[in-house]
Amino acid sequence: MKSFSSPAESPEPAPKPAPVASPVASPVAPPVPLSAPLSAPAPEHPHPKSLPELFLAFTVLALQGFGGVLAVVQRELVERKRWLTQDEFIEDWAVAQIMPGPNVVNLSMMIGARYFGLRGALTALAGMLAVPLVLVLLLAIVHARFADNAQVASALRGMAAVSAGLIAAAGLRMSAALRRSPLSLAWCLAIGLAGFVLVALLRFPLAPVLLVLGGLGCVLAWRKLR
Repeated sequence: MKSFSSPAESPEPAPKPAPVASPVASPVAPPVPLSAPLSAPAPEHPHPKSLPELFLAFTVLALQGFGGVLAVVQRELVERKRWLTQDEFIEDWAVAQIMPGPNVVNLSMMIGARYFGLRGALTALAGMLAVPLVLVLLLAIVHARFADNAQVASALRGMAAVSAGLIAAAGLRMSAALRRSPLSLAWCLAIGLAGFVLVALLRFPLAPVLLVLGGLGCVLAWRKLR
């Protein structure tokens, strides 16, 4: 009896793998730099809006500076108008002292140039010099007539004492910024005391003292921040 063998069953085809959906590139936020501030940026401090405002501000400032303008300029620019912070004022005043010419005139031109360029520098200079120049000429005529008067001489000496007190008060207010200096408090006091002794007591010229002590302070601060 002829036997019929059943044909071999063909294997079922393997199921095709399901197509993998290509990942959609989702927008990734750029990494935040480490130096970026975590809090909201501080609002910009006030500044002069126009050249007339700049001229008037420095004219008023110059008219208050009897016997020394340091105390007045610190109060007007930092505390009242807030055109500068305390640290900015100290840094700009240090640069103004190194430059040739009157310190406050140098500072006024620096501030004017910062906001309005060359026109601002010339406007600030005119505000510092125009009206005070007229008053000084008038006072010189009056002083030449009454210089021998004992009461006038006593009044001038009294004004000098008040000016010294104002400058000392401004120096004390500015010394608060030493806490944020890269130098230690001991080095700051040592350099300040050395400058006082050399200039006020030993009568050394100001330029060499600034060069030596200022250079020492710059080197020490650079090494501290390196």
